Amino acid sequence: MKDAPPKIPEPITGVERVVGTIGSTKSLAVHTIVFAVFFTVALVGLIGWELMLLVLTTLVSLEAIYLSLLIQITVNRHTQSLKEVEEDIEEIQEDVEELGEDMEDIQEDLEEISEDIEEISEDIDEIQEDVEELNEEDDDTPKEKSEKKGRKPTKAETLEQLTKDVQRVLADLEAMKNAK
Repeated sequence: MKDAPPKIPEPITGVERVVGTIGSTKSLAVHTIVFAVFFTVALVGLIGWELMLLVLTTLVSLEAIYLSLLIQITVNRHTQSLKEVEEDIEEIQEDVEELGEDMEDIQEDLEEISEDIEEISEDIDEIQEDVEELNEEDDDTPKEKSEKKGRKPTKAETLEQLTKDVQRVLADLEAMKNAK
């Protein structure tokens, strides 16, 4: 996301003040009074109708020309401002799309992590079962192991068991000797 400095509104210019005043109720009142004065002066006979209409038409035409220019300047400024807002909106839309893509990536990562956790949990269960089996096997003698499997113990298993028994008897004798 691009960090643009906050936009500071431009100060109101003279053109904007004039356009703002022309569109006000005061402007309507002033124009009405000016037109009334022009017609009153012509009715009273201080100036002729042709001269009054000529001056009034010229003033109204000049005012219309200047008003259209002032309004066009204001429209151009607002158009530029709208373009900037449009660019900001496009940037925001791009940022939102990027965030959406990031959220999708995060969701996928979470799903993968969840699957990994399930696999690890299954592995732990299997290891626990193996440990329990090994503990049971350590507690059993070779003869008992063989009987559990439903077969006769092999000579190697019998020899291994006899060796363990002899070592245990020797350890017991050594302990009794040291106890005296």
